[in-house]
Amino acid sequence: MKLIDTLPEEFCFLSESERDTEALGYAVASLFSEGGVIALRGDLASGKTCFVRGMARKLAADYSVCSPTFTLVNEYGKDPSGKVPRLIHVDLYRLVQVEELYDLPLEEIFDGTVVCAVEWAERAEAILPSGRLDVFFEHIIGEQRRVRMVNRACLQKGWQQTLSEHLQRAANFL
Repeated sequence: MKLIDTLPEEFCFLSESERDTEALGYAVASLFSEGGVIALRGDLASGKTCFVRGMARKLAADYSVCSPTFTLVNEYGKDPSGKVPRLIHVDLYRLVQVEELYDLPLEEIFDGTVVCAVEWAERAEAILPSGRLDVFFEHIIGEQRRVRMVNRACLQKGWQQTLSEHLQRAANFL
């Protein structure tokens, strides 16, 4: 995995493998000591669920992440000490009508105490908080993916440097 040219409030990576994408998810999860929303956008099989698997390894020591396509929502990790936020994984691929979103526990999902990763986030634009991290996945060739992150007033100043440091540790850990 390598850093690609970035703009202010953006960070771009070239992922060479599922392992790289998972390491990136792990590193991003390290940025959230409290809750937050990560809006995942990209084509089918572009790496969104793999990224969430990395997040779950960091926040919940869980390796069994699968896309919650039929339930819409899966929850990982419940730290009794409250020091690590829970991870809620929302997959809107099978969403038929926007009204279905209102059947979800939105108050809990977006209350700022959990980390919420939303796949197919473009289908929920109307309800997503404005303060979030948008992550765009793009197929390049083979296993390569371009992953671009845009901070929308959700992360502290200097988040790119912190992410780079966490990414180096994650690559060695995973």
